[in-house]
Amino acid sequence: MKVVRVVEELQKEMIEALRKFVSINSVNPAGGGPGEKEKADWLESLLKDLGYPEIHRYDPVDDNGFVRSSLIAKIPGKTERTLWFVTHIDTVPEGDISLWKHDPFDPVVEDGKIYGRGSEDNGGSMIATIYAGKALMEAGRVPEYTFGLALVADEEYGSKWGIEYLIEKGVFSKDDLFVIPDAGNSEGDFIEIAEKGILWLEIEVLGKQGHASLPHMSRNAFRKGAELLLKIDEGLRTRFDKVDIIFEPSESTFEPTKAEKTVDNVNTIPGRFVFCIDSRVLPEYSLDDVVKAAEEIVEEERGNFEVNVRVLQRLDAAPPTPADSEVVRLLKETIERVRGIDVRVGGIGGGTCAAFFRRKGWHAAVWSTIDETAHQPNEYKRINHLVDDAKVFAALFE
Repeated sequence: MKVVRVVEELQKEMIEALRKFVSINSVNPAGGGPGEKEKADWLESLLKDLGYPEIHRYDPVDDNGFVRSSLIAKIPGKTERTLWFVTHIDTVPEGDISLWKHDPFDPVVEDGKIYGRGSEDNGGSMIATIYAGKALMEAGRVPEYTFGLALVADEEYGSKWGIEYLIEKGVFSKDDLFVIPDAGNSEGDFIEIAEKGILWLEIEVLGKQGHASLPHMSRNAFRKGAELLLKIDEGLRTRFDKVDIIFEPSESTFEPTKAEKTVDNVNTIPGRFVFCIDSRVLPEYSLDDVVKAAEEIVEEERGNFEVNVRVLQRLDAAPPTPADSEVVRLLKETIERVRGIDVRVGGIGGGTCAAFFRRKGWHAAVWSTIDETAHQPNEYKRINHLVDDAKVFAALFE
């Protein structure tokens, strides 16, 4: 296949492009970062330099005044029906910098990997799709479908200013096909067709601050919060314990994650403690029931403390993409043809842009080759995965 050979010839360019992607901080503003605008400026320039004939930009301003940039690019095909690749520009924060071997925004190429925040999630796949289009143009191919790129904002914190915004603007058609390269495994043999519901809960415990030597005159919000955390953790896992083997992992998960700072000094009893739980819930359960269960546990255990339960983010599970749908069949056949491997389908606990298309009844398939280092320190993208995925993306149009 000529486009596969062209992709191989573009490897050095792809590596340098991914390094540039990583070097521009695009941490989502909700995570304390600058957002997507600067990186979108560079991506727009890259698309123009590579010869993309049709480029559109969207720059909504969010509630806090940040410009939330997304880009659309197309290569006309034999039909206006578009096969889209949807990747996201924003990243999560770097986390504890002491855990990184290198500066997370100063990419390093080492042992066949490109290290840096956003290299896997989602820069590697974005660069692979961009250069798949470049390979089609260099090979002189007129693709069967119109080749579409959606490089979107705000995926890491709900997608209001990214894919949701673009859908509302009528960018996509119900007859289009959607590939979202934002999940997968290191073998490249897994296509995601279903996602769990996502629920982020914040629990605020209010007691009474005081001196640590006089606990009888205070109400320790930290201790009560720790007790509640364990009760909620155990209670939710017990109540929502069904298993569905299509998903990895096969059960609903309820993970305590973020906790806010209490006090600065050791000898003060904190009067306020806040913690969060990230829930990934099998589609057969209602997220309303999960919220209700958490509130019931709080009511039973609150004692003489004020406790507030808030929903920070909620994404109800979307209907799955049928395993025999056109986009899944096309992707599966192409992977098996290019890679020579058997491909299976299933579900995940992570959330992707696919859910927004599925809610509208549009078929979306999620696939990439990754080592699942997203959100971790020392996140990386393997160079062979970068190139091999670009081959598959280009070959979809032959």
